[in-house]
Parts: sequence; C-alpha cells; structure tokens
Amino acid sequence: MSLERLREVLAGTVPAAVALSGGVDSMTLASVAHRMDPTGFHMFHANSPAVPKAALERIRAHAARDGWALHVIDAGEFGDERYLANPSNRCFYCKSDLYGSLSAITGRQLLSGTNLDDLGDWRPGMQAARENRVRHPFVEAGIDKAGIRRIAAGLGLDDLAELPAAPCLSSRVETGIRIDPADLVLIDRIETLVRGRHAPDTVRCRLRANALVVELEPENALDAEARSRIRVEILSMLDRHRAVRFEPYRRGSAFRGHGQPAGAQS
Repeated sequence: MSLERLREVLAGTVPAAVALSGGVDSMTLASVAHRMDPTGFHMFHANSPAVPKAALERIRAHAARDGWALHVIDAGEFGDERYLANPSNRCFYCKSDLYGSLSAITGRQLLSGTNLDDLGDWRPGMQAARENRVRHPFVEAGIDKAGIRRIAAGLGLDDLAELPAAPCLSSRVETGIRIDPADLVLIDRIETLVRGRHAPDTVRCRLRANALVVELEPENALDAEARSRIRVEILSMLDRHRAVRFEPYRRGSAFRGHGQPAGAQS
C-alpha cells in the first residue's frame, strides 16, 4: 500500500528532479520514480569532498544499469564561507547551496529522500528545502525508514535495502572546527579501512579538536591487537600528529548545538 501511495505522490510531481545523496532513501526514491516514468524524472547528484567515494560509485552504477538521466554537479558549498565555518546550522547552508544550484539548472520540481523519521530530528536543511519549495514524497506518502527498506527489498534492490546510514562526511567534523576537504578525504579513507578490515555494522571517524576518534558499535568493538594495527595505519596517513582513540558509537556525537538534540546528525 505504501508503494502505491508513493507512486501516486510521484505522479503528481512530474516533471521532477530527484536530489541524490547515494543513501538508501534518495536511491530508492530514484529507482521507483525511474521505473514509473524514465523521462519524467531526472536525477541530480552534487559531488564534493563531503560525499563518501562509495556513494558516487553506487550512484553511477545504478544509473548505468537502469538508464537514469543522471547529472553530476558541483553545488558550490565549498565556496561558501558560512558552510566552511561549520556552525551548528551548517546543513542549512549546504542545502541552500544545493537547492539553489539545482533550481538554476533545472526548472523541474525538486524532490528529496526525506522520510517520516527525519522529521523527529533538528534538521536545518529542512528550512532550506521549504525556502526552495522542495517536496518530500516519502513524507507525503507516510513512509518511514523501515518502509523505505521494505520497498527497496520488494523491488529487488538488495544492495540498498541493507545499506547502512551514511550521512555526509562533514557531519564527522565537530561543530566549530573548520571544514577542510583534506580532512574529509582522510575521514573517508579511515572509515573505508576499518570497514574493509572488520566489516562493522557502523563506523564513524570523528574529527575533534584534540583527536581522531573511531567509533564502533559495542558489538563490533576491536580487541587491543586490532586497535593497535588500525592505529598504526591511521597514523601513517596523517600529515601531522594527532591522537587516535577508539570509542563506542554515539549518534551525532560530533554535533554541538545550541539547545538542540545531538541526534540531528549521525
């Protein structure tokens, strides 16, 4: 029923442009939309240092396999000093740059992969979406994250159905520390290293003022020998000395808001 409702909502948005992050939400939305109307929906991905390398590879693979009309753009957030300063509402500037760039490129209705579960967090990017008249088909259809995963599985999108959450790499940088593309590349390399060696359910590399912190779920915690090996490899990647620590995963632990819930970012 939820898939039928989603299709009804999407049918009322054509012609539309789907903003792709590479995560399960926007990728599933794009897949459903394209199967409905290949010419009615165009897909847009804003590539930048804040995007994990694997996300762009996933987008390109799906686009090539299914024949999406894919456009990879530069949204310009790395030229925006307000974004680079990394305030607590950094996402507002990121999404404003994204939606503003998309609006300048296409006159189509903009769509996002926002779902019902996202509405419970403090998300400054939602304000940017409202200001740019972006529609959220999953929200309009009453679909949450679990519902999206069920839709993906039902459509045979197995690589998406079980895909872990992967917010932008800038969310790993503690609020107030300036966003540096080189740091984001390093964060992606470290997370890819740990994921490749130990296949944890969740891994986050947080950049803090005094350390790089690798966070893992308690059930995926590394023993002393494994931590030592990973620490040596991380230190070999650094261009200056930084302490490297291992801590339990805490959602949104790099976020320092002003009375806002830490869960605003992953």
